Amino acid sequence: MSRLGTIARRTFLIGSAAIAGGVAFGVYAYKREPENPLSRQLGDGQVALTPYVRIDQTGVTVITPRADVGQGVASVLAALVAEELDVAWNDIRIDFGPPSAAYYNGAVTAEGLPFAATNDGLIARQARVVGDAVSKFLSLQITGGSSTVPDAYEKMRVAGAVARDVLLQAAAKRTGIAKEELKTSNGSVITPRGEALSYASLAADAARIDPPRDVRLKPEAEWRYLGKTMQRIDIVAKSTGTATFGIDIKMPGMVYATVRTNPRIGGGIKSFDASAAEKSRGVIAIVPITGGVGVIADNTWRAFKAANLIKCDWGPSPYPPSSAAMFQTVAASFTAERQDSRLKDDGDAEAALQGAGVLEAEYKVPYLAHAPLEPMNAVVQLKDGRLDIWTGTQIPLFVVAMAAEVTGLRAENIHLHSQFSGGSFGRRLEHDYVRQAVELAKAHPGRPIKMTWTREEDMSHDFPRPLGMARMRGAVKDGKVEAYDLKLACPSVTASWFGRLGIPTFGPDTAIVAGAWDQPLRIPHYRVTGYRVPEMVPVSSWRSVGASGNGFLHDCFLDELIRAAGADPLKELIRLCWHEPSRKVLETVGEMSGWGSDPGKDRGRGIAFTLSFGVPVAEVVEVTNTPRGIKIDRVFVAADVGKVLDPENFENQVQGGVVWGLGHAINCELTYRDGVPEQTNFDAYETLRLYQTPVIEVRATDSGSAIRGIGEPPVPPAAPALANAIFAATGKRIRELPLSKHIDFV
Repeated sequence: MSRLGTIARRTFLIGSAAIAGGVAFGVYAYKREPENPLSRQLGDGQVALTPYVRIDQTGVTVITPRADVGQGVASVLAALVAEELDVAWNDIRIDFGPPSAAYYNGAVTAEGLPFAATNDGLIARQARVVGDAVSKFLSLQITGGSSTVPDAYEKMRVAGAVARDVLLQAAAKRTGIAKEELKTSNGSVITPRGEALSYASLAADAARIDPPRDVRLKPEAEWRYLGKTMQRIDIVAKSTGTATFGIDIKMPGMVYATVRTNPRIGGGIKSFDASAAEKSRGVIAIVPITGGVGVIADNTWRAFKAANLIKCDWGPSPYPPSSAAMFQTVAASFTAERQDSRLKDDGDAEAALQGAGVLEAEYKVPYLAHAPLEPMNAVVQLKDGRLDIWTGTQIPLFVVAMAAEVTGLRAENIHLHSQFSGGSFGRRLEHDYVRQAVELAKAHPGRPIKMTWTREEDMSHDFPRPLGMARMRGAVKDGKVEAYDLKLACPSVTASWFGRLGIPTFGPDTAIVAGAWDQPLRIPHYRVTGYRVPEMVPVSSWRSVGASGNGFLHDCFLDELIRAAGADPLKELIRLCWHEPSRKVLETVGEMSGWGSDPGKDRGRGIAFTLSFGVPVAEVVEVTNTPRGIKIDRVFVAADVGKVLDPENFENQVQGGVVWGLGHAINCELTYRDGVPEQTNFDAYETLRLYQTPVIEVRATDSGSAIRGIGEPPVPPAAPALANAIFAATGKRIRELPLSKHIDFV
């Protein structure tokens, strides 16, 4: 065994490996390494150790092992490596890589721990280390929780730096020039005489060099890419329609499919009559699947038409049939038996809320669909004992495990080819749609099958953001907020999602109270209690998860308390806030919006603040109360993610989160009748329109905190800032989403 192999099994290792005449570089920091994702590609004498960068005769390819669902993750991960490897940005290629435990996400579990992101104590830090180990144990190669950048920031930079170092060593051996006298530039090693040795020409030699244990990472002053606006690697392809999403896959001999399953999720199917569908033009096969039936045809439209001809006898709903009945279940869950957590309990809220002058309220938020523009789809081919899957997914290893279960194949015979996704918002954290495609392939092996859901199937079979209810009491004293008792009840996203993956969960679900219990506010008597509602419709993560609804529930009633105290909302939030980075975003958004100035006749400003995923975000919304309804004029946002790696992408993500949050706050809900969603297409589930979209100004603050992600944190403050602005402009306090149930918008 080579010395490199010995080191790999004993200590911290950052390795390099020869691949197909080239070299792959990676980073790995544990004594026992996961299975190498490239091991099946290597010939005799080749070495592969957790690659992030592949160099061959065609150039440099960066492995970006997270799902790109439009948030630009492929570009930012590539930039982390390119910065240290010293490669020209235009020469970088990306590859999502194969599913592998080597690509586990060590940061994603932190959000589920019962420690606030602002808690930097010893126990909290140790818990995060344990969380990283749990991620590794569960092989959580997962995209979510705004965790991609925090997880990759150091490991991928180190991978690039190690690759550069061994390339320099290879050049030094070849030329006889000391490594310290060599430089690198745009994918080449440069000698003092100006000669350029391409990385491709050095790759094979570099693969035989033991990698360094310690490498120097570039200081910010030397950054070429990070911290500066970069053209996203995928922008040209996506702008010209040449990018390949899952739904774009085309293959010789391909057939096309769709499915119909019980819109009462979990209700099953009693029987079906496909006699009319079988006679429909282009139909190749009718295939029973779990909970329903699939149609394979010679094009997608014909599959859709035939599926509509099938008469299905669906089973009954396993949950309350109507939205009203579901909210009754929520309301009945505020009991000691259903209490899930009490992670915030400062002072003595019970004593402080005795007597007169106590404010009370009840707020509600509905189920929400993910509804990404690209409907659920997958291409599958089962042939000669091998299964290939082409799809967009946030959980590649779980997809492989599921496919192995369905087909009986060994995991090494299942090949997942991850694709760009046309949106997700958490929907592709599920693999139900891939399971259906695999079941079709098992019944109809040989030819590739493209399975696509109709929009109606997509909407009615979503695992939505859970509905929720809050009951709150509060008191004010001497012009200040004195007490705040918040009770939150909703189903458990964590138990529902992990349950579908076959992983048991224990302890409280912090998602029930996320964005509420962990706010850095020093209210003298401050209590947040979570109640776990029995699962009804199976639920899942939705952009910003528990904080998505709790931002509205927590911040709006806090605004009620502040106004009852006669205080200024911004000044009181700043006074209550003990966390300096959070205070800074509040002060910054106040400056941006001109808070305190007269907004004008029939106009109002609302402010909201939510710290979620470790990121403090403050938003001010300005509205005008017109004769036809509320018009949203401007939104101001300040956020602190530590270092901003790409300012333009940061701004785009914040603006997108605000639009997402506002649109859903105004119009969107999933309601149920007879166990079936009533909204099955965008005409009934309308988000923010272009003419309604306000000017959105964004500013990043950097208080030196740990680097964070920005995909989700802008969402939670949007709804409460809008609701608080409506109150400021109209005097009308709305305690239920969507807001359009109570007021008109223009």
